[in-house]
Amino acid sequence: MAELYIRVGEDENEEPMEIPSEDDGTVLLSTVAAQFPGACGLRYRSPASQCMRGVRLVEGILHAPENDWGSLVYVVNYPKDNKRKMDEMDAVSAVKMKRGIDRTSDLIILGLPWKTSEQDLKDYFATFGEVIMVQVKRDVKTGNSKGFGFVRFTEYETQSKVISQRHMIDGRWCDCKLPNSKTGPDEPMRNCKIFVGRCTEDITTDELRQFFMQYGEVTDVFIPKPFRAFAFVTFSDDQVASALCGEDLIIKGVSVHISNAEPKHNNSRQMMDRGAVNQLFSNFPGRSPSLAAMFDQTQYRYPSSHV
Repeated sequence: MAELYIRVGEDENEEPMEIPSEDDGTVLLSTVAAQFPGACGLRYRSPASQCMRGVRLVEGILHAPENDWGSLVYVVNYPKDNKRKMDEMDAVSAVKMKRGIDRTSDLIILGLPWKTSEQDLKDYFATFGEVIMVQVKRDVKTGNSKGFGFVRFTEYETQSKVISQRHMIDGRWCDCKLPNSKTGPDEPMRNCKIFVGRCTEDITTDELRQFFMQYGEVTDVFIPKPFRAFAFVTFSDDQVASALCGEDLIIKGVSVHISNAEPKHNNSRQMMDRGAVNQLFSNFPGRSPSLAAMFDQTQYRYPSSHV
């Protein structure tokens, strides 16, 4: 005998689930409860009267109306108190989930013009929604803008809207993004250095410095010699570095890719100094000084995907 399934749902308007019946055509309440915890019975809407009718339940066994389940959709019955508690729990869970997901956070604004003030930022972003906080990062000694700042909104929907587009502020295009999560007390410090891949040989350190100063204070620029099509740029603020990672930027008409400059692990092989490497290669005939120089890297390794 082919197994028979009946269609059961928590509500008439939702997509039903097929529940298997027994060989004699009945359905066990325990089978229904396995898919709908807390179920105490079934009901259905009569095609004749359009009223809801209960399905006969005898000692945990549900019997088909008029010995035929048909193609009707049967709705699960719950004890009133149990149903109320489930609804309350669902409501609480929904609120907790919303609080966890829809929580606003500080957004970093990159590429700010030097003249932009906090009032200018507040006036601009107030057109999107209520602003809780704005801040322009400034040099402690000079008081000059570092070219980036932060903003925070009251509503999560406003935050999402702001992130989804670029912004023209005081005549310059700026980006507004979520910075990486702040480092905890037991986690390593975040890196202020970025890896700039796909560089061309005519790009100089001064040109890189001038370009990246629009995002924040640049403390160091390094292009390896001999040239290997990449460079490192270090910012004074790690949030600027983290916000740029993953971006493709145009420098002198060339698209370069920005990624994280990952610190090396401190093991003996990586800590070999130049003298030790030169001594190692001196034992081989036809040695090349440039080969040993390849091991004279900075304290950061470059991602292999960009070599």
